[in-house]
Amino acid sequence: MDGTGAAARIADVAIDNGVITEVGVVAGTGRREIDAAGLLVTPGWVDIHTHYDGQVTWDPYLTPSCWHGVTTVVMGNCGSASRPPGPTGMSG
Repeated sequence: MDGTGAAARIADVAIDNGVITEVGVVAGTGRREIDAAGLLVTPGWVDIHTHYDGQVTWDPYLTPSCWHGVTTVVMGNCGSASRPPGPTGMSG
């Protein structure tokens, strides 16, 4: 997944000195290779603690996180996930 919103695709990723230099079918072998078959490889930062549960309904880019290089967020980990109101009328 390249972080642009395009569909995920299967590809080789070449990294030289910490910089992605090629994506697609990479000829040859690397000094170190990782088999990520069946896994997601994503650029940028993964924010494992957010409070975007409500914001995702009106802000598909989850700004300002995307402005700071965050490409993946984890939501619902604080018990504040959106859900129908409970018996007390509270939703959180």
